[in-house]
Amino acid sequence: MRSTLPKWRAVLAGVAIAAMAATTLVGSASVQAAPALKTGLKVAVIPKNLGNSYFTTADSVKSGGALAALKALGESGVEISGTTDTPASQLPVIQSEITKGVNAIIISGTDPSALCPTLNSAMAKGIVVVTYDSDTNCRDLFIDQASPQGLGDIEVQMIAKEIDAASPSAASGQIAIVSASIDDTNQNTWIGYMKQELKSYPHLDLVKTVYGNDDTATSTQVTEGLLSEYPNLKGIISPTTVGIAAAAAVLDTAKYRGKVQLTGLGTPDEMKKYVADGTEKEFALWNPADLGYLAAYAAVELASKAITNAAGQSFVAGKLGKYTVGSGHTVLLGLPFVFDKANINQFNF
Repeated sequence: MRSTLPKWRAVLAGVAIAAMAATTLVGSASVQAAPALKTGLKVAVIPKNLGNSYFTTADSVKSGGALAALKALGESGVEISGTTDTPASQLPVIQSEITKGVNAIIISGTDPSALCPTLNSAMAKGIVVVTYDSDTNCRDLFIDQASPQGLGDIEVQMIAKEIDAASPSAASGQIAIVSASIDDTNQNTWIGYMKQELKSYPHLDLVKTVYGNDDTATSTQVTEGLLSEYPNLKGIISPTTVGIAAAAAVLDTAKYRGKVQLTGLGTPDEMKKYVADGTEKEFALWNPADLGYLAAYAAVELASKAITNAAGQSFVAGKLGKYTVGSGHTVLLGLPFVFDKANINQFNF
């Protein structure tokens, strides 16, 4: 949870009080300063898969992501992963980084449980494990991009509004979901909340969920399959940046544009074309670079023993400000943001 900075009067008042305390309590124990962060830490940043534009933004120095934060803190960071969104692709990478003796691992999990024997062995060796974007059942801290329920709710609300702008609550017709991997923790959590939110839209019928495995070609194929199987489909929700871009490319024809609505989670740069031509009206996301940046700060704080993962512990994540560890050893980045034709050109990521 992010806190706001105090107003300048509050700051000056605090300084004055501290000064008086110093003159009247001479000889008393001084307040302990926060432990300094270590430098030279070796940190492995392991996205679900390489070549995924979302994780490139979340991780890279150029975008201001995880590696940028590590560089600013004086740490040694590397982005490394497999080429597919599967545990089999991630596991050898995790084991290799453990063998190299990294101090911390920042990882987006491809499965909540399958990675745990290896990640548990890392933590047993004193390696800090921070998950971001997609959680696992084994880590020190999870950096959550937004409230899972908030993300699930807003995607249903957007598709309802796109299908029936005049009366979203009365939106009707068949809809489908193009997800990433069937085992992705975050996708399944959001879809669960979507199904709950759909109870408020009794005339929307979720006919099928398909999986594109965060691969453009596969996501294209499953989207085409939906359109063939359900010729009366009114809308598609894709809670994955790869899936929504692939689905948009399929729908970007006179046959489907404006007839089959699309929303979900996407990046502005990939979706600008489709918003401009009317294939897509609006979609949501957070800033993935901020997510990676926050995960890097959290990992360094933990590895430096400046904080623990206990609820109530707080730290300052550079330009993002102050964050506090919540229940379940989780830190929440913030609220989802809705992109549409009116604002999308203000963003570049």
